[in-house]
Amino acid sequence: MREGLKIFKIGGGIIDDTAQLGQFLTQFAQVPSRKMLVHGGGKGASQMLADLGIEPNMVQGRRITDAPTLDIVTMFYAGKTNKQVVALLQAAGVNALGLSGADGNAIRAVKRPVRDIDYGFVGDLPEGSINTALLDQLLQASITPVFCAITHDGQGQLLNTNADTIASTLGRALAARYEVELHFCFEKDGVLRDLNDEASVIPQIVPAQYEQLKAGGIIAAGMVPKLDNAFAALEAGVERVVIENALKINEPVKTVLCRS
Repeated sequence: MREGLKIFKIGGGIIDDTAQLGQFLTQFAQVPSRKMLVHGGGKGASQMLADLGIEPNMVQGRRITDAPTLDIVTMFYAGKTNKQVVALLQAAGVNALGLSGADGNAIRAVKRPVRDIDYGFVGDLPEGSINTALLDQLLQASITPVFCAITHDGQGQLLNTNADTIASTLGRALAARYEVELHFCFEKDGVLRDLNDEASVIPQIVPAQYEQLKAGGIIAAGMVPKLDNAFAALEAGVERVVIENALKINEPVKTVLCRS
């Protein structure tokens, strides 16, 4: 029987709020099973770029990571932010280890090819990009890996990689060894049937139901790619995907995505 593993992903919004980050990490520390954390970056990097007179370059809502931007996001994501999270987890009794993809060759990415848009130093994750042997060693030693959104290409180049993608890819890669439950944490209590009604959380969604909800426009816009990725992770062996409020991860109200 496979051991349980819960992988949590938190975004920049909670990283930017010291009180909320502390509240989340206190609850995360109480999760009894083996666990991992993936975090986004927050606004610190954008603020430093602005202070240095470097204008953010966004195309279709996505950041272009040129060389100066990569330097700053590496400093904030892999340095300041990652180590603050690890220090807070140590204070909460969790033996955490902060990692970028370069550390221990944990996550090896490939630079996104230039097609219509040159995204710069952005990394995509192909099959086999996760060093599962390393992560298994850490988990079996009761060490909790904490990943930022910086990876590498194995040739000395760091790359900026989407944190949702990192979490999903970790889940898929480790599903053969563990019973993986993937948690995407944000400011809502789950997937809402009515965006204007915080109490309209849909408790469970299976693939056929998801297609109906999309067709009816109930799930739309930014939730579609997030849930498309979530169901792809389920197809690849992840046991469950949970969409929940980052401040209520140990409470029952949430949306669970299942294969059937």
